[in-house]
Amino acid sequence: MTKWTSAQIPDQTGRTIIVTGANSGLGFETAKELARHGARVIMTVRDRAKGTSALDQLLAEQPKADVEVRPLDLSDLDSVHAFARHIDSVGVPIDVIINNAGVMWPPRTLTKQGFELQFATNHLGHFALNGLLLDRLSESARVGRDARIVTVSSVEHRGGAILFDNLTGERGYDPRKYYSQSKLANVLFGLELDRKLRAVGSPIRSVIAHPGYSATNLQTSGPTGFLKFFFGSIGNRLMAQPAAHGAWNEEYAATAPEVQGGQFIGPDGFNEYRGHPHVVQPDKPALDRDVARRLWAVSEQLTGVTYNFR
Repeated sequence: MTKWTSAQIPDQTGRTIIVTGANSGLGFETAKELARHGARVIMTVRDRAKGTSALDQLLAEQPKADVEVRPLDLSDLDSVHAFARHIDSVGVPIDVIINNAGVMWPPRTLTKQGFELQFATNHLGHFALNGLLLDRLSESARVGRDARIVTVSSVEHRGGAILFDNLTGERGYDPRKYYSQSKLANVLFGLELDRKLRAVGSPIRSVIAHPGYSATNLQTSGPTGFLKFFFGSIGNRLMAQPAAHGAWNEEYAATAPEVQGGQFIGPDGFNEYRGHPHVVQPDKPALDRDVARRLWAVSEQLTGVTYNFR
C-alpha cells in the first residue's frame, strides 16, 4: 500500500480553506501545500508582522498562490467574532476549517475573558469559531461541496482529563497537564461535533488529526525552563519529524476522499510519533460521551456561542 504524502492531495481548485495559526509550523506547511494544489487559503495569524512574513515566504515559492492573511487571536473571543463577521460580510463559501492554532506549556496565563490560555486558545476559540461559521460550511455542503472541519489534537491528549472544577488552574496549575486537557478537549469536541452533525443528517465531516512529534515552534515559544530545554532544544533535534511531515495528517484529514467523519488521523510509526497518515484510536477518556456533552455545554456557556445544526 502506498504511503500517503502531500503529493497525493487531490486537486483543490475552487475550494476555500481556513487554516488557523498558519504563520509557522504545521499551519504554514498545510497552507502552503493546499495552495499548491489549487485551494484558496485564508491564513489566520495572531501576529500581523509574522503573518506578512509567512505570506511573503509562501508567495516566493508559489507566486500564483491564492492566499490571504487575516488577523485572528483565538485566545480572545472578541477577535474570533470579528473574524467571523468579516467572513460573513464578504460572503465567502467556506469548504474546510482546519483548527490548527495552539499554544503549549506556557506559565499560567489568563486571557482577556479570564480563561486559562491553553484551554482558551486550543479549544474555546476554535469551538466559537466553528459555531459562528457553521452556516458558511452548511451552505457549501448543501450545494454538494465537500465540507469538513478538521481539529488538530496531539498525542498529549493521552492521560488528559477535563478539570471542570478548576478550568482556570486557580487551585493548582501544571502547564503540561493543562495542555493535555486542551488536547483532550479537541478530541472530545471533534467526536461530539461528528455525532451532532450525523444526528441532523448533515454531510459536513468532523475529523480529528494529530501530527505526532513534529519539530515546530510550539516546543520553544510556550514552555519555559526544563520543558523548553528538553523538548525544544533536544527533542526537536533528536526525535521529532519535520513539520512538513507532521502536517500530512491534517492535510489528509482535510482532503482525502476516503476520510470519514469521526475518524482520528495520526502517524503510522512507533507510538504515533512519526510516519504517514492513517486512522488511529483516541485515548479511552476521549470516547466518554457524558464528558463530551458536559464539555459542549460548558463551552457554549463560556463562549456564548451555540451551534445552528440543520
